[in-house]
Amino acid sequence: MANRFSLLPVRNRTVSVCCSGLLVWFVALFCENIRADETATTPKDATGESLEHAAAPALELFLTEYCLDCHSEDAPEADLDLSLLPDHSLESHDEIWERVLGELMSRRMPPPDAYRPSEQDYQKASNRLVQALAAVAAKHPKPGRTDTFRRLNRFEYQNAIRDLLALDVDAEAMLPADESSHGFDNVTVADLPPTLVSRYINAARTISRLAIAQPSDQLEGHTYRMPADVTQEQHVVGLPPGTRGGMLIHHTFPRSGVYEVQVHLARDRNEHVEGLNGKYQMEFLLDRDRVADFELVPPKAKSRYFFDDSRLKARIDVTAGPHDFGVTFVKNKSSLIETKRQPLNVHFNSHRHPRQTPAVFQVSITGPYVDADTSAATQTAPDTPSRRRVFTCYPSTSAQNESCAEQILSRLARLAYRRAVDHTDIAPLMEFYRDGEAAGGFEAGIERALASLLVSPRFLFRIERDPEGLDAGEVYPISDIELASRLSFFLWSSLPDDELLTVVEQGKLRDPEILRQQMLRMLSDRRAEALVTNFANQWLHLRNLESKTPDARLYPDFDDNLRQAMRRETELLFQSVVDEDRSVLDLLRADYTYLNERLAKHYGIPHVYGSRFRRVNLSSDDHRGGLLRHGSILTVTSYATRTSPVIRGNWVLENLLATPTPPPPPNVPSLEEEVIGADLPIRQRLAKHRSNAACASCHVIIDPIGFSLENYDAVGRWRDTEFGVPVDAEGALPSGDSFHGVTGLEAAVLQRPELFATAMTEKLITYALGRGVTTSDGPAIREIVRRAGQDQYRFSALIWEIINSPAFQMRTFR
Repeated sequence: MANRFSLLPVRNRTVSVCCSGLLVWFVALFCENIRADETATTPKDATGESLEHAAAPALELFLTEYCLDCHSEDAPEADLDLSLLPDHSLESHDEIWERVLGELMSRRMPPPDAYRPSEQDYQKASNRLVQALAAVAAKHPKPGRTDTFRRLNRFEYQNAIRDLLALDVDAEAMLPADESSHGFDNVTVADLPPTLVSRYINAARTISRLAIAQPSDQLEGHTYRMPADVTQEQHVVGLPPGTRGGMLIHHTFPRSGVYEVQVHLARDRNEHVEGLNGKYQMEFLLDRDRVADFELVPPKAKSRYFFDDSRLKARIDVTAGPHDFGVTFVKNKSSLIETKRQPLNVHFNSHRHPRQTPAVFQVSITGPYVDADTSAATQTAPDTPSRRRVFTCYPSTSAQNESCAEQILSRLARLAYRRAVDHTDIAPLMEFYRDGEAAGGFEAGIERALASLLVSPRFLFRIERDPEGLDAGEVYPISDIELASRLSFFLWSSLPDDELLTVVEQGKLRDPEILRQQMLRMLSDRRAEALVTNFANQWLHLRNLESKTPDARLYPDFDDNLRQAMRRETELLFQSVVDEDRSVLDLLRADYTYLNERLAKHYGIPHVYGSRFRRVNLSSDDHRGGLLRHGSILTVTSYATRTSPVIRGNWVLENLLATPTPPPPPNVPSLEEEVIGADLPIRQRLAKHRSNAACASCHVIIDPIGFSLENYDAVGRWRDTEFGVPVDAEGALPSGDSFHGVTGLEAAVLQRPELFATAMTEKLITYALGRGVTTSDGPAIREIVRRAGQDQYRFSALIWEIINSPAFQMRTFR
């Protein structure tokens, strides 16, 4: 041992001597915590050697050589003092050791410029600590605690209405946005402020009217507005071939009748109709059938201001229920066939890109209007998906009203409340029914009772109650009903369906085989798309694309069409991993992607035409593939005027490597473009920023990762030079391992796939449980990743291990 230490720097030798007593104590403590009961089989490591004997020499040497020099009583760097553990319980200091383990597994410590262990020593020390913490967790599980009351967030509310009533509503228009915490908006949803109560009441009234679709003389109006930066030169998905531009609206018409549709065209800042330089044909389409058409002719006056688009309106007969309504233009015959490959043609409402053809600005739908000789009372009941879902029975005589209403409300309440219901649940709803029935008949009664159900706390809140007779800190399994609710809101962001509730009522959900069957069934259901539109969009920050507007002077070709195409590419890649049950590592190593013509032109990939997305196999020369090459990720991690290695590097650390960086210290100076030089490559601009000691400690970890992505500009286009200078894409991981470019970064991440799987698992658990991950979740997460790794990290394997974990199925009593 002395000879070994003689090779170390002087200060390490000093610490090794001074702390030898501490090391003996620590090794004894470590072995004491992993020692099994005398009657049990002693756990063994990969070589079959007893852990209690194998751990001591390896950890004694490791801690002496690499840890205590900086993390002892004399020099507690990063506020981590390993010499001040007050007692002999590893469990009482699990937060410290989880922190130590995180640094070892990411290879961040010791720092790259310090004396560092070999990869084999890293693995040995990490494995010993993993096994010790796992042994403690097995004896004393800490599944954490979710809030007792958790309100449905806006996305969950919208999905719940869809699945309960077969009704698509716009929850964004009805309810305020939910605040995000730990990266997701289903975490801070424990309260119901008074201002939100009124919004829920109004939403319930609107939804119940739409679901029942009762005849009424009341007019309702909705206006749909096109984003200003949408280019309307090409075909819109969902509209017929041979058309270009316009808008496709999925609208639920509340009742059958005559509706008036009014269209206004886009105008420039001088109020001139844009692009009206010849004759154009506009069409109104209802479920792809033409119901009205107009000829747009420029006025004889020189100014296009005199064009009157108030005449672009029509009244159409529509049956109640959901319909696709389209407003579009017939494509000019000369542009139906492209005889020569045309350059990118971006035109939207901007002085830099004036429109060359007319474009839709907004569409208003008002109604229903009834004929003069037709009263609301004599209109026949429509046949809509929502009415079929609600009226599972219908009374033929008034004597049957009460029993039929109770049958309808019992079925709806069971689904809405996510459990079996009894008389105490139905009685209040029946009171509302009777009030409504007395005022307007059977359907009016159902409508009023439905509105009451939709504002019930049993519907709006997910409630997990503590059993009686437990002591503080005691761990218990949640009920089968609560498990079913966790499962459905995890995979569907919505209510448990009838089949899942039936399994609960039969007492079979705890059977691992049946639980797994339900999970696979739910993953194959279309409702599992919520994992893409809700989980992946938040995890990967795709929602931030909506607020991203790159500088139009530097990136004049960026429009909303490109923004939405970028987002769709990433969604489809994630969806392919889910649908095909591929390894989650394919999110990084995919040699294919999904493109339409707009995105393919942006990437410079030929032979992709039309608005339809399709899977495209790639070559290395395309510089596309996994997430790190997606325009969506590269754009949301950039500024409006330039790339940001800091944002990109931090995004990779937090979302792909489970290694979040600490928040910046106060009073950190910003990167002053004018002072440093806006015409210099970003690496040189950031060099001065890193010279500040307060900044360097974080930037030395973050920046090298971001630099490796510098071949992509602020809107995700590939480039080899910046300001005439070849791009320097040399990068490094926190471990100090260096690489070049995005290919090197991908290879470095995939070299240790458990880090990416851990990062994704942490995000999935946060999303599934609606709470942040804590250090006590560490053993469970590592076990989930280990088991999923035995199945090549397939998506279903990762989901199953999460669902089957104590964190998902248990709860701690407070």
